[in-house]
Amino acid sequence: MLSLIKTLLDGASARAEDNLKDRFAIDLLAQRIRDAEAGLAAAKQTLASLIVRQRAEQTSLDQLDRRIADLETRTLSALSANNQALAEGGASAIAELENEREVRRATVKSLGEKTLRMRLSVEQAHRRIIDLNQGMISAKAVDAERKAQSRLNRSIGRTASLNEAEELLARIKESSNPFEEAGILDEIDGELRHEAIRDRLAEAGHGPATKVRAEHVLARLKSLN
Repeated sequence: MLSLIKTLLDGASARAEDNLKDRFAIDLLAQRIRDAEAGLAAAKQTLASLIVRQRAEQTSLDQLDRRIADLETRTLSALSANNQALAEGGASAIAELENEREVRRATVKSLGEKTLRMRLSVEQAHRRIIDLNQGMISAKAVDAERKAQSRLNRSIGRTASLNEAEELLARIKESSNPFEEAGILDEIDGELRHEAIRDRLAEAGHGPATKVRAEHVLARLKSLN
């Protein structure tokens, strides 16, 4: 029983978390991008430090090469002059410098490899952040559209309300015209009072006209002329 309750609570918590993520997705995305940009800035600083160290070690190695070359020249000159003591001193110094040179060469190589890896990481992170920022533009447009649709739904009601409104409009349009109904009622009343048959008899020439017509007016005016 406790296990079931725990499972239900975990499910409810997961749904609540998903709802929060959906609601604040743009804000969360923007924060993640800011975090990534901060990490990229730190990585660039580390890369810059590695490059500075590599260049400094390379400069020291170049200086060491020149010192060894100079000592070799001088030691060879001492050997040519049969100055054994100076030649042995020179050879000993050259050996020490060559040992140091091997250490510095290893350091320069290691720094070069670290610099390359860091540079690749920085470039990859930079491209991903560019993609995220471009995606952010599309995400904002989608989110704005979703919010606008939500506001529209709240302002005009749900589909059921729209359907009901459309049905009411159709009923209003289909309802009869009151003015037309009034005219029809007058006709019905006239027929009930036998006015319709009286008018038809008058129009057929049986008795005086019941209505003044345009042709009657024209005939009267012509007779006066």
